[in-house]
Amino acid sequence: MSFDEIGKVFLILLKYLLPTLKVFGMTLLFSIPLGMIVALLKMCKVKPVSWLMNIYIMIMRGTPLMLQVIIAYFAIPMLMQNAATPAWLNSLLSGVDIKGDAYMFRSVLVAFSLNYAAYFAEIFRGGIESIPKGQYEASACLGFSRTQTFFRIILPQVFKRVLPASTNEIITLVKDTSLANVVAYAEITMKAKQQMQLYSSLTPLVLAGVMYFVLAMVLSLLSSFIEKKLSYYK
Repeated sequence: MSFDEIGKVFLILLKYLLPTLKVFGMTLLFSIPLGMIVALLKMCKVKPVSWLMNIYIMIMRGTPLMLQVIIAYFAIPMLMQNAATPAWLNSLLSGVDIKGDAYMFRSVLVAFSLNYAAYFAEIFRGGIESIPKGQYEASACLGFSRTQTFFRIILPQVFKRVLPASTNEIITLVKDTSLANVVAYAEITMKAKQQMQLYSSLTPLVLAGVMYFVLAMVLSLLSSFIEKKLSYYK
């Protein structure tokens, strides 16, 4: 490929960086709070709730994300075409436009959010359980409620402890956004594959790889900066 062609491909990939970042950002927006909720429910003393969360985490972590994206994308169309689907569910799904770009994005977002929530849940659970029990007792002696103890004392410490592990998952998420192309969601990897076929060259894929690498490096540097800011006693 000539330098002009490389420049054109780079601009095309840069145009589709926004859809990639959209999947990345929205997944974090939904998966982190959901992960915290799942972590708290898993630690719940009500056994059926805890078991249900365990099953959810096992399924999400034990099956490929690509498979989950495909299921999320084809689930509603298959339900709409299935004669055994209840009438009330058919009427509920009748207004869904399964051919639009919005449906494609939502399917990808649902799969990614549910998958990453399971991973974040285990990270958060480990962070919460690493806090000494004496801190809960000391907070109770000082007159703090359980809610105040969790949000004012426990959660800030958990955030600091889980930051390195969470950063690893976030960087993995950047790379996993490429899996959205299995349902033809237009993002960097899909466009790189199209340009590769057009020019019969691996250069577009190399450019896509460089973009993912830069994004991962930026997140790594940002994480290191935050870790230093949270190192109060060093």
